[in-house]
Amino acid sequence: MSRWDSDFVYAFKRSPVACVSAGVVCLLVLAAVFAPWIAPLNPFDMAALNLMNGFTPPLAPNAFTGETFLLGTDDQGRDLFSAILYGLRVSLFVGFAAVALAMFLGVFLGLLAGYRGGWVDTLIMRMADVQVTFPSILIAMLIYGVAQGLIAPDNRGDLAIGILILSIGLSEWVQFARTVRGTTLVEKEKEYVQAARLMGLNPLAVMVRHILPNVTTPVLVIATITLALAIIAEATLSFLGVGAPPTEPSLGTLIRIGQDFLFSGEWWILLFPALTLLLLALSVNLLGDWLRDTLNPRLK
Repeated sequence: MSRWDSDFVYAFKRSPVACVSAGVVCLLVLAAVFAPWIAPLNPFDMAALNLMNGFTPPLAPNAFTGETFLLGTDDQGRDLFSAILYGLRVSLFVGFAAVALAMFLGVFLGLLAGYRGGWVDTLIMRMADVQVTFPSILIAMLIYGVAQGLIAPDNRGDLAIGILILSIGLSEWVQFARTVRGTTLVEKEKEYVQAARLMGLNPLAVMVRHILPNVTTPVLVIATITLALAIIAEATLSFLGVGAPPTEPSLGTLIRIGQDFLFSGEWWILLFPALTLLLLALSVNLLGDWLRDTLNPRLK
């Protein structure tokens, strides 16, 4: 294991794309985590906003108050730099939570389908086949709409983030399940699994203790790539107005707000949140591609 670790670190150091991508991702994650200490002000504190600061260009003094903002302000006078940091927190939280849900569900169903076989395998894989015929964003929108319809109107705002996580997570489990099932079909025929069965271990213990550790590598790669997809899906849903609530705007919500003012000359309200989302999604994707190439021995 130590040799594998050293090879992994060596390959990481030898890849400029991986180093830069990991650095950007870490920087954005740290900026989101420490947003309350980095941001000049809380952009969602109504008492701290001054409407006179609205539509202030980047690094230009406001015509009325004389205040200067690094990335400018939006129509409500919110500091755009602070809004991006707080919006990044929402986007990353939803992305990580949705991937965790998709990974848990996909790994469980993949292990179950591959180990049990028979009608269980057929049922799970046919469900996956049906879901994969539809774009994941449409599945997420459908789940989000159904969940919102089942919740009382007074509680929709409070539960919007949870529903968003649920809808994206349930739309991204298929790739995990298919990969884990394929690996499980191979691993369950090996001698160490047969020995575990002869020792009298129950099927759950065999799957968790013996087969699961051997599927972690492809799952890690899929999780990294799925994180980028989940962040984009969250931004898309929020851009369409069915994602994060206005009280907790994500990067997608900020982009939707900025679009309303793009053609009136306030370009910075759209540009900076869009660039942040692009930088985050691209860095995670490049890091996931590098992990796939490095951890797959067939590509070496």
